[in-house]
Amino acid sequence: MVTTESALSTANRVVFAGRMFFAIGLIGIGVQHFIFADFIPVMVPWWPSHEHVIWAYIVGAILITGGLLIIFQKNPRTILTLLGILFLLSVVLLHIPSNIRNNLLSPGAWTNAFKELVFFGSAFVIAGSLPKAKSNVESSFMNLLTDKIVPFGKFPLGLTVIVFGVDHFLYPGFVATLVPSWIPGPMFWTYFAGIALIAAGVGIVFNIKARLAATLLGVMIFIWLIVLHIPRAIADPSGGLGNEWTSVFEALAFSGIAFILGQTLPKKLPHPSPLLKREGVNS
Repeated sequence: MVTTESALSTANRVVFAGRMFFAIGLIGIGVQHFIFADFIPVMVPWWPSHEHVIWAYIVGAILITGGLLIIFQKNPRTILTLLGILFLLSVVLLHIPSNIRNNLLSPGAWTNAFKELVFFGSAFVIAGSLPKAKSNVESSFMNLLTDKIVPFGKFPLGLTVIVFGVDHFLYPGFVATLVPSWIPGPMFWTYFAGIALIAAGVGIVFNIKARLAATLLGVMIFIWLIVLHIPRAIADPSGGLGNEWTSVFEALAFSGIAFILGQTLPKKLPHPSPLLKREGVNS
């Protein structure tokens, strides 16, 4: 029989692992900024200045520092709140204007914008899973800001996986090429994954078996990490500014967030029976 204490311990370990996955994903993408001396598109799609190398290093340093502070739990709620704000600013000020100018009607071109939106929501999901900092003016403000945004942190991931699920039906031929050649039935897995993504997103957004939906989504993304993304990254480590390795770090981070949501999303409480209501018993 599983005791309450052991269940809590398991949940805490899952949440801790999810934080580590997210932090390592940030650090990995941050390191890529130094390896390629350029912006990794999922974080910064373009920059107004031609002399942007120093800014690429700054973005990389911010991601690496943020990931390390999360791992070692040095003011992690404050760091995550600030990172979340930066991710949102990048979406609003860089991704959206760039896509409006160049790829407004191309759904696939919005992929990185949606991914960074997930990073934005993820920062607040993790912040909400951490204990609040000791009381002072700065930490009180950050705690208040974080607490207001945390309930909305699930929506970017939920909406994004719905969009990506729909993409499986819009671009089935391309998605099928991503299925490893040793796995039979690539078109079946393309449509199956699309349905699974849409179902998981709907569950998370509308709180329909949300914990189960998030956990299964985390498992699916983690399987893709092992079976799909790591082999592709090893085969092509530097193409497209290390795009395949970026996918590895994204998958690690997103699976971690899904696992955290699988433990922290609110449960739907059963409605009290009419008999209990008549007797005035609170549920």
